[in-house]
This record gives sequence, C-alpha cells and structure tokens, in this order.
Amino acid sequence: MEEKRVVATVKKVMPAVVSIVIAKRLEDLEREMPAGHYPFVPGASNEKKDREKKIRMLSMMADERHMVEIGGGSGCIVSPDGLILTNKHVVDDVNAEYTVILNDGRRFTAKILTRDPINDVAILKIEAVKLPFLKLGDTKNLELGQGVIAIGNALGMFKNTVSLGIISGLSRAITAQIDPHAPRQEMRGLIQTDAAINPGNSGGPLVDGNGCVIGVNAAIISGAQSIGFAIPVDEVKRDVSDLKKFGRVRRPFLGLRYIMIDESLQKKLKLSAPCGALVIRESPTDAAVIADSPAERAGLREKDIVLTINGNKLDEDHPIQDFLENMDVGSVIELAILRNGREFRTKVTLTERK
Repeated sequence: MEEKRVVATVKKVMPAVVSIVIAKRLEDLEREMPAGHYPFVPGASNEKKDREKKIRMLSMMADERHMVEIGGGSGCIVSPDGLILTNKHVVDDVNAEYTVILNDGRRFTAKILTRDPINDVAILKIEAVKLPFLKLGDTKNLELGQGVIAIGNALGMFKNTVSLGIISGLSRAITAQIDPHAPRQEMRGLIQTDAAINPGNSGGPLVDGNGCVIGVNAAIISGAQSIGFAIPVDEVKRDVSDLKKFGRVRRPFLGLRYIMIDESLQKKLKLSAPCGALVIRESPTDAAVIADSPAERAGLREKDIVLTINGNKLDEDHPIQDFLENMDVGSVIELAILRNGREFRTKVTLTERK
C-alpha cells in the first residue's frame, strides 16, 4: 500500500475507532479474585499481610463509586447512532461495567446488545448520534498479499496504535484460550495477518485500503512474531442482521460433541471409516449427544460416525460446524450416519443455540 494511501486511510478510519474500559466493583474483586491474582506487593511477609496490602492497593485504584479498572480492549463504530463491534472476550464478564472512550475523548457507558455464542464477536450500543462510523466490507475477494491496516488500543496503554501489514493466510483455524483458566475455543475461517496485533487490540478493526472493515482483530499466537488473526467481517454482518431482525444473534444448534477422523485416529480406534465426525463425549461427565437436542430427537448415538451433511463429505478441513455456519435456525438437514458398519440417513431440524 502506498504511503499516501495509508495515511489517508488512517485519517478516515481513526475517528471511528474506540477504546473499551472494563471496570468492576472493589467488593466484587475482593470476593472473586484469589489472593494470587492481586497485584504483587513488595515487602509482604505472609499471605494474610500480602492480601491486606493488595486490597489496600486496589482501594487506592478505585474511584468514588468503588469501581476499579481491570482491563480494556478496542472496538469500532459501525453506525452513526452508536452501534459498536468488538470481541466477545473483551466484554464477556456479565458483572463488569464497560465504558467506551471515543477518539475525541468523550466517554459513554456501553450496553451489551448481544454476544455471538460461536464467533468471538459482541455488539455494543452507546447513546450518541451523528458519530463517525466505518463501512463493513466484504471478504469474498480477499487475496494473499493484500495490504491491510489494524488499529486498536495496544496493550491497553497506547491508544489508536496503527499497524500495517498484509493478508498472510485465509480460512485459518486455531484453538484459542483467553487465559490459562478459561476453556479452549476453536475458531475457524480466520484471516491471518502480519500486521501487529497485541493484547488490547482485541476488537479493533482490520481494514482494507479503502477503510472498510474486513475483520475484527481477535487473537495472536503466543511466542510467535507477526502472526495475528481477525474474524472475517462476513460473520459480523450476519450478527448485525440477526440483531436487527430478532434482537439477538441466532445460531443453529445440532447437539453433538464430536472429533474429526483422520488416518491416525482411524488406526488408533480401529474405525470403519477413514473420515467423518465421530460422535464422542469430551470428558466422562459430558454427553456425546446433548439431551433434548435435534441430534437426540433424530436418534443419534455415541460412537456414530457422521459421514455427510446434505451429501457433502465431512473431513478434517470440512467439519460439522463449518456447514452449520451456513444454515439457519429451522433448516432441515440430511445426515449420512455409519453405525456398527451399517450406513443410514436421517433428517434433522436445527433449533436455536441457547
């Protein structure tokens, strides 16, 4: 991307990029956080003394309402009346308060309108009008090597940090974890970029040379350099559309826990199919087929192998979730099932994921 074009695009995009501040009540922090999670205090000789000093430190950080800032992220305005996109993991704590800081310094309390249960996307709303906003682009024609710009609140400290890079990969799949105590989440269809994405950039926009949003910055690979990921804007557009139609994000639900079969798994478990989705529980306390789900009503069982969906073959590169993403709540799908060496077909009506 030419320098003049980069400068022009940044000037165009910057007014619509926001910082998101996360705050919690001091009392909640004292109750929720283990002693080891409090800030380190030099000179504390024992656990009780350490905890007391740490609580005093948090008290000094609290404002007149006893609110303490505990983190932050980024976002972008996508409508003049204050609709804001960010990551779900930025605003995942239902007990926290979220404040949006505009580029001009104005502060607004944010209302969480919806959190996407599948993709790491959330939509916020602030009470303001005539705001600068960004247009949502299209990811269908993205190409490797195409120039992109990432903007966000890097490390929660450096407001409106601009990173220039290219699209390094498309349709990437990773397993992400917000912190060591959080569950792992598989994320698919991501845009890979070498534009620097740091903690705090989460939720900020990845834009093309025209200043249109093509992705929401979401993740980095720990220990790697110049490997960042963004959620494609096409997924975001679907969320916005659902919100306008239904007042929430709606995602289809099948009700299976499964693992995709590859050559190694087939040999290890002596499976009769070289590919497909093996219905299996994740732990002894899980159910492979979720109770009262469409899959249970269709008669699916643990150790079944789902071979196809609507005639489309399932394999490592084409798991069940990829097909469900293109379905609607209420869609009827046909599954080819292999059970005890016998293949049969069954139809399933997808319901809404709760």
